[in-house]
Amino acid sequence: VPGPVPGKLFWSATVYDVATRCLIATDQQRAAIRSHLDTPRPNADGSYTIYFAPKPPAGKEAMWIQTTPGRGWFSALRIYGPQATAFDGTWKLNDIVELR
Repeated sequence: VPGPVPGKLFWSATVYDVATRCLIATDQQRAAIRSHLDTPRPNADGSYTIYFAPKPPAGKEAMWIQTTPGRGWFSALRIYGPQATAFDGTWKLNDIVELR
């Protein structure tokens, strides 16, 4: 997620279950990372790396949302109080990239 995120209030990255269209249900009991509640850690350049996986990468637990192997999911990034750059094309959300 490129930084700074153009929102006056906060942003939220949320994961949903494809089959139910509801928040993903996992042992982590968290389906989102929210900038106003979860204190996500920015990268050195101000961007945010969010991990979607069954297990967190070492040391990245605060930036991880658990998924379930074999179950489909999709994500949504919401910006609350969006600013002009969210609309004029100046700020662009990156695609999700698979890491191995």
